[in-house]
Amino acid sequence: MPAPEKTRKERKTKKEDIMKVQKRFALSLAGILLTAVTAWAGISTDYDHSVDFARYKTYSWGKIQTTNGLWDARVKDAVASRLAAKGWTEVPAGGDVIVAARDAIHNQHELNTFYDGFGGRRWGGGMGVSTTTVDNYKVGTLIIELFDGTSKNLIWRGSASNTLSNNADKNIKSLDKNVQKMFEQFPPQPKK
Repeated sequence: MPAPEKTRKERKTKKEDIMKVQKRFALSLAGILLTAVTAWAGISTDYDHSVDFARYKTYSWGKIQTTNGLWDARVKDAVASRLAAKGWTEVPAGGDVIVAARDAIHNQHELNTFYDGFGGRRWGGGMGVSTTTVDNYKVGTLIIELFDGTSKNLIWRGSASNTLSNNADKNIKSLDKNVQKMFEQFPPQPKK
């Protein structure tokens, strides 16, 4: 009779080892996914293809709407820096282009379910455990729009979406980096 007892013990140890490996794998995968979500920044731009951007040299600020008044100046500085690097000059009023900016912040919820345990052999019976975790984080979207100063028509739009941190300094660095990426291909070159 001692032999079956030993076999059960061996099986239990083997199951525990497998469960440990599965748990480590699940935690590693969760870490990778969380890192990917945190690093993600969705940048997109679009423009009126009939507009010759070479004729624009000056800009004025229109409306800036952010959910936090401290960000108005930060957004303005980040955009002004990029436009100055492109040779554009800010004027108090009457610019060739009117620049507007707004943001939107929403809570994002992500459900992650991990399955652990063993299924049965033929008929699907067996022990199994599932664990579901909820990851909550804030996502901010910044939208920059450029309008023709005369016609008031929208000529260019850029947006950047990114996960927000609780650390204001990280968010400021993220803002600067995202605005820089947004304006990398600016002004658009005419299609030939």
